[in-house]
Amino acid sequence: MSKFSHKYIRIRPTAPVTTSGGRTLTHERGIGYEPDLESELFLMAATYMATEPTFYQTAEAREDRFVDLVHRVTATNPEFVARLAPYLRKELKIRSASIMLAAEYVAAGGEGGRAVINSVLQRGDEPAEMVGYWHSRYGRSMKMAVKRGVADGATRLYNERSALRYDGLGRGIRMADVIELTHPKPRDATQSALFGWLLDHRHHNDAVADPHVLPMLAAAKSKASIPVEERREALRSEGSGALAKAGTSWERLAGWLPGGMDAEAWESVIPTMGAMALIRNLRNFDEQGVSRAAVEAVLARITDADEVAKARLFPYQVWAAYKAAPSDYWKRALGTTLELTTQNVPTLDRTLVVIDMSGSMQAPVSARSRMSRVEVGAVMAAVTMSRSAQADTVIFGQSNKAVRFRKGSSTLARVDQIVKMLGHVGHATNGHTAIRDHFDPRKHDRVVMFTDDQMADAGRVDIGHVPVIYTVDLAGYRPRSTPAGQRGRYTLAGFSDATFSLMQTLEAGSNANWPF
Repeated sequence: MSKFSHKYIRIRPTAPVTTSGGRTLTHERGIGYEPDLESELFLMAATYMATEPTFYQTAEAREDRFVDLVHRVTATNPEFVARLAPYLRKELKIRSASIMLAAEYVAAGGEGGRAVINSVLQRGDEPAEMVGYWHSRYGRSMKMAVKRGVADGATRLYNERSALRYDGLGRGIRMADVIELTHPKPRDATQSALFGWLLDHRHHNDAVADPHVLPMLAAAKSKASIPVEERREALRSEGSGALAKAGTSWERLAGWLPGGMDAEAWESVIPTMGAMALIRNLRNFDEQGVSRAAVEAVLARITDADEVAKARLFPYQVWAAYKAAPSDYWKRALGTTLELTTQNVPTLDRTLVVIDMSGSMQAPVSARSRMSRVEVGAVMAAVTMSRSAQADTVIFGQSNKAVRFRKGSSTLARVDQIVKMLGHVGHATNGHTAIRDHFDPRKHDRVVMFTDDQMADAGRVDIGHVPVIYTVDLAGYRPRSTPAGQRGRYTLAGFSDATFSLMQTLEAGSNANWPF
């Protein structure tokens, strides 16, 4: 037998998330490894929910660490932070952390701050969010890079539709405040008129929109003036076309109609709703009894590849909709939706998938979410399995257990089965023991582990016989349970299918750079 032709005896590709030589302890007192500053910032940013506590850290301690990391990396590698900020917002869809990252980059003296600030503003309420964050941290005096970046974002994002959606009276910082503080330059006469309307609306609440210049705002004003008792009849006679002309979202319609949304109201607004809004309201459609024609229209939209791509849905968001959907036809359709959200997940043969079911993983991803990290991990694991031939699955806590799936079960049904196994293996974090117990080189070429990576048994269990381990980090804590970056030990991070883009590169035998 040849000594040197085995597929694993070769120089392994390198990955960008790396650990230094220093050792420490994980939060569960296992042997841990210190990530370098860029790696720690990336892992934390890719999993960061601003103002939210985690199992092992308070919200204040986590925020302080995040801000400190941004400043330290900006001092030594400002280009890294400048490229990370738009990636965080556009690819990973993390809003608050990207705004914090960009603002702190400017506060730390990073060059080109105007462009960085502008790059993370992707929605009509985000210029005000940036101003609000800066005021909360540094007071009302804004650096010129922040002012100009916010002004650029306002010019790009402010239009009639965003004004109707994001300039509500209950907002602390209004669009007019952003205009007065940053002085954006209108791109044309229409936006100049819009800025004037926003200022009048803010200070006098009696703004009048010229229907020839601002037809959507004028139509919205006209609809608001319809007496409450006449609104349902107006909706019935005008139809969805009038809603679109007035920029009426389903949220605005629900507030405008007396008594809220019934089947007729939902059917009138469904044609204007995106895939994200549709999957979040499937239960409402059933409870109000929308027509079969409306159901078919929704089914067509949420299983359309272009619609799903446009919505940029995360796989775990589809799982949330699946949990809430009462009808089997929604659940079947959401299986297709899920597959459409996973185009970056590579096809892997002979894979051992390992899922952390420990106590820390049962915490919600945010205070406003009922989704736990276990559920996120289960979704991503099930997607990996669905794309992999000959995949085996193991869950771990105090002990570990192989998961046997029903033959022919869907990806979403597998997620459901995994989640229902909570408590079957206890709540400790003996993940390396699970790898040791279940990795079989006759069956497996790699391990893909979904975890917060705070192993109690790290350094106490030998897993050196496993050629490749991908650790998908779902929490972003500082210590790593294995060395990372080379020799078959790779750390990925985040909740989206973009997490897997580095895996594709590494599987091809190429060195992987940062995905931004």
